[in-house]
Amino acid sequence: MTTVLIVDDSVTVRMDLHEAFEADGFRTVLCAGHAEALTALDHVPFEVAVLDVRLPDGDGIDLLRRLREHPRHAATAVLLLSSEAEVHDRLRGLRTGADEYVGKPYDAHVVVARSRELLRAAPPPDDRRTVLVVDDSLTYREQLRAALTAAGYEVTTAVSGEEGLRSAAARPPGAIIVDGVLPGIDGATVIRRVRLDAALRNVPCLLLTASDDYATELQILDAGADAFVRKQEDMAVVLAKLAAVLRKSTTALPVATAHGPARVLLVDDDARYLDAMCAQLHEDGYEGVPARCADDALAMLAVQPADCAVVDLHLPEIDGRQLCERIRAVPGLRDMPVIVVGDDDALLDCLAVGADDYVRRADGTGTLCAHVRAHLRRQHLHEQNRRIREELLRREMEAAEERAARRYAEARAELVEELEWRNRELEAFSGSVSHDLRSPLQTILSYSELLLPDAGAEVADGLRRVHGAALRMNALIDALLQLARANRGSLERTLVDLTALAEDVVEELRQRDAARRVRVTIDPRMAAPCDGPLVRAVLANLVGNAWKFTTRAPDPAIEVGVSTVDGETAFQVRDNGAGFPADRADQLFRPFGRLHDSSEYPGTGIGLTTVQRIIDRHGGRVWASSEPGQGATFSFTLPDP
Repeated sequence: MTTVLIVDDSVTVRMDLHEAFEADGFRTVLCAGHAEALTALDHVPFEVAVLDVRLPDGDGIDLLRRLREHPRHAATAVLLLSSEAEVHDRLRGLRTGADEYVGKPYDAHVVVARSRELLRAAPPPDDRRTVLVVDDSLTYREQLRAALTAAGYEVTTAVSGEEGLRSAAARPPGAIIVDGVLPGIDGATVIRRVRLDAALRNVPCLLLTASDDYATELQILDAGADAFVRKQEDMAVVLAKLAAVLRKSTTALPVATAHGPARVLLVDDDARYLDAMCAQLHEDGYEGVPARCADDALAMLAVQPADCAVVDLHLPEIDGRQLCERIRAVPGLRDMPVIVVGDDDALLDCLAVGADDYVRRADGTGTLCAHVRAHLRRQHLHEQNRRIREELLRREMEAAEERAARRYAEARAELVEELEWRNRELEAFSGSVSHDLRSPLQTILSYSELLLPDAGAEVADGLRRVHGAALRMNALIDALLQLARANRGSLERTLVDLTALAEDVVEELRQRDAARRVRVTIDPRMAAPCDGPLVRAVLANLVGNAWKFTTRAPDPAIEVGVSTVDGETAFQVRDNGAGFPADRADQLFRPFGRLHDSSEYPGTGIGLTTVQRIIDRHGGRVWASSEPGQGATFSFTLPDP
């Protein structure tokens, strides 16, 4: 069970939070002051701490600092609870290490939800250039069409609300501009129905009105409109407001904020205005965060993001336009709605620098709050859409992975089946080679040996040629069968004594060619995890080649050893024989790839191909180095799986 430490000198606050946390499944530890909390830091394990800033026997910020320095609680989630709402107070707490700052009066359920959240610790698409204009006035409709077309928008029109809804359903537009007064249903009803349609709910809506009435403006915004435009204003205002709402990209949305009321940053040097706005926002269910200057606002946004910002046009250091530009320059804040409040006619200038809306101060806090609600509502819709898109994308990716896995399994099964069939074919071919071809060869060898003693000189020479060709054919069949065995069957890896294998191969060569005297040196420390019979074939081919290509050396010598090459253990067979050009070493491992005349050094041309296949199956590599007349060195690795 998760434990939360609650430090507050108010019994009412402690019990209120205790009941809220326990109802949500937490265990609570209650402390009334600074000293009691310090004792809890050393003796009580907890995952969340809710600290009051003002304590009778100390400072909550100091307690926070002590908590962050404590080795057991350095990563604990910490919420500061305070009636101090000024930005510099918040900054002091957040910069000291708090994860969240909750102002009093608080909602206990919000504190619990934010605690649990802490524990769990692009350009718009092309169709957004399409604008649907719904207006029954032909004159104004055509004026608006001309202005929008000149600005690069594609325009569709409707003369009534019903026709506009049908047009939007048939082809969802990038934005809707609708007149407030229409025959049939009015503009506000059109917007409400758009908001109820899952396919259209995120389409930006601007409502046109000829009224200057305050109540009408609030009604427009509460209907779900993103902005409103008075018909008597210049067309440039319409275009600026449209650009502002389209600026909000649905493909680059901020991460969802923690549970609880939306946080609205208020930037104004008028303390009474800030207090009035905070009170109004609190009544609407939002949390107001007041800042007296632009620097405080930017510092606040750096440590604790807001859901919306309301900026005074005339600030003491820089004006609202400059602050808006600086906010838009921060990547993480580009999508946060910014509303500028002023007394003069600066709407177009503010929208041009990145503001989402402009409200005259004379319209009162009620109007401003209505604008805030409209922008936060749209932000909430964007967030819902983002989550839906992410969920759909996740499901699509999972389905794609399942389809790919299924196709892979089917393809693998087909390949395994085909491989088994090929292996059966190879087995049959090997059997045919082993029996059907060897039988006539043995007959040729036997009869040629039988006839040779009684044949005349000319016939005897022909019989010896036949006998030699049959022997070479028999050797080639043996090499091909060995290559086939190297390519099939499972590997049986054990720790093999390669020294003993090499000695066995050399002894076999000495018995076969007893007349030769070759100096052979074998490292006594060679061992590796491998398939013994297959690696014996590797050594038989490499040592056999070294034995063969040293026949013309005055003092033939062969060395079988081990060394470290690029951090790997490499086994080597080195001789002082004929050698070969280094730039042609790769040809040796191709089937029938020879670098010497077969009359000088007879062989099948299959042996080194077999060596490479065996080493490949072990996951190793094989290579050769040499110079003509300087001998050759063949190296191979047998990595431990």
